[in-house]
Amino acid sequence: MAGMTGLKKKRRITLIVVAFVFLGGATALVGYGLRDGINFFRSPTQVVEDPPRVDEVFRIGGLVEEGSIVRGQGETISFRVTDTNQTIPVSFTGILPDLFAEGQGMVGTGKMENGVFVASEILAKHDESYMPKEVVDALKQQGVYKEAKPES
Repeated sequence: MAGMTGLKKKRRITLIVVAFVFLGGATALVGYGLRDGINFFRSPTQVVEDPPRVDEVFRIGGLVEEGSIVRGQGETISFRVTDTNQTIPVSFTGILPDLFAEGQGMVGTGKMENGVFVASEILAKHDESYMPKEVVDALKQQGVYKEAKPES
């Protein structure tokens, strides 16, 4: 009879250990998932000066360079994003936002592939109220940010 209680205790300890291992694994997975979810923002100058890791997903922001939009096959479009100091080529396949235009602000999410920022998402930014603070700060640093003029 004494053997029975020992077995129950052993099972309970095993169960607790398994639960902790499972919990630790789940925590690690959540942390790993969030690592990619936190897209670091970079200006074109920062991308050139401190190149991102291979396969690192990040956000790039700046102005769509005048005369740089090239519509390719199907829904693929390429253009260059600039902070007037450095310029990065961007490739995007999909539907661009209505406000997307040359000379306007944009933020893209994606990763660098062979020197080209391959975007999975493009957001058009028209004024400070939509533009991420980091973009505004980066553009102001380069001396190119102009305050949005109120519509008259």
